[in-house]
This record gives sequence, C-alpha cells and structure tokens, in this order.
Amino acid sequence: MPTRRRPVPSAPEASKRTQRVRQSDTSDESALRLELYASGLPYRVQVPVLKKPRRVADVAFSGLRVAVFVDGCFWHGCPQHATSPKANADFWRSKILANGARDLDTDRRLREDGWVVVRAWAHEYASAVAARVARVIRSRRRAGSSVVSRSRSPT
Repeated sequence: MPTRRRPVPSAPEASKRTQRVRQSDTSDESALRLELYASGLPYRVQVPVLKKPRRVADVAFSGLRVAVFVDGCFWHGCPQHATSPKANADFWRSKILANGARDLDTDRRLREDGWVVVRAWAHEYASAVAARVARVIRSRRRAGSSVVSRSRSPT
C-alpha cells in the first residue's frame, strides 16, 4: 500500500481542538455497551484486533472473532448526517476520505483473518445495533465460528 501523507490542519488551534475529541468511550459506544451488557453478552472494550497497522475495535468478542465499530457521522462521512465544513474544506474532505479508506482496509484485513465486522453509525439506536450484534453472535456460536460476513446498516 502506498504511503499516504496526513492532511495539514489550517491552524495549530484547529489541530488542538481535533486532538481533544474523544476517540474512545464516546456516549454512543457507552450506550451500545449498556445494551450489550443488558443482553448478557460478555464483551471486551478497545481491543487491538490488528497489530500492523494497529487497529482497535470499540467492542470485541475475541473468542468468536466479532469486532464492532461505532463510527461517528462527521468523522466517517455518514451519508445521512455528514457535513462539509467551509473552513479548510480540502483538509476535512481528505481527512474523512482517509478515515473511510482506513475503515475499508480494516474490514478487509479482519475478514481475511476470519473476523466478522459489525459497523454502526453513531446516530443508530444502541438497542438496534445491540440486536444486530446479538444476531451475529448467535450465528457464530451456531456455526462454530466459521461464518464470515460483514454487517452495516445504511441508516
């Protein structure tokens, strides 16, 4: 894979603001974890699922090889809620496209390694995402962890 350059922020202040944005334990992730816990599904949080390049699942069921990612609508370019900032538009377009490319690469690598990837948008109801994860978990248990597929709701 060719080396890609990181987008350059418009100002040091913008870079500092971006660094303060939570990358883990967001309210959307917490809501999903509450639903999974209520469903009796044992999970792990912030699990490194790939070493090189390092990729971390928001929630994982390591034994069944199921990785769950909760993608922020702005940061991952949600087709329903993404916005296009006017200030430094090229930077943000590049950043969001790079995030999407990284997501696709992560999904491909995990599938090749026998994982099921469940991606959810931050705007989705946690109960609906938890139900989707539970279906994948039940399927993996029935199949003896041999099923490999990808699930992501468009809404």
